[in-house]
Amino acid sequence: MTDSMENKTPQEKPSEKPKMTWKRLWKEWILPFGLEIIALWLIVHFVFFVAIVPSGSMLPTIAEKSALFTWRVHDPEKLERGDIVVFESDELNETLIKRLIGLPGDHVVIAEDGSLTINGEAYPEEYVVYQYAIPGEYDVPQGHYLFFGDNRANSRDARYWNNTYIPAEKISGHAVFTIFPFGNFGKL
Repeated sequence: MTDSMENKTPQEKPSEKPKMTWKRLWKEWILPFGLEIIALWLIVHFVFFVAIVPSGSMLPTIAEKSALFTWRVHDPEKLERGDIVVFESDELNETLIKRLIGLPGDHVVIAEDGSLTINGEAYPEEYVVYQYAIPGEYDVPQGHYLFFGDNRANSRDARYWNNTYIPAEKISGHAVFTIFPFGNFGKL
């Protein structure tokens, strides 16, 4: 019996957690969490954001209430005709998502059948399914852009606004990808 008693090692106490000090709290919780918040803020304000489509004006391309992955636009001059753009409307006091139709200096004509010509050349729009013609001519001023919804029959767009053209500084993003609803997941 003495041999078996000698082979037993005394039970070790479970290791105690170190006390939480201000230094440890700062190092392990506050600093990492703060850095994550700063990184997220920088990404959302300078790289990309998620835009929610407020209406059915972009049907059938984009469903109402869709969530779109959107790159921040820092230089609107790099946008191309046909891009889907997120911008602020001072007139409507809301964020809108529409198709870029007219670039600065463009002359845009909508015919009675709804077809477009831009700078004298026909501009086909395969994405417009619900056509509704409001004939008109638009001369896009420098530093401004012209936007229409894809659902021309049900889109309150530049054709109806008092301030027809959106200034470059009001453009915030270029939508490139639908992330929700999942049935529409994919590139725009």
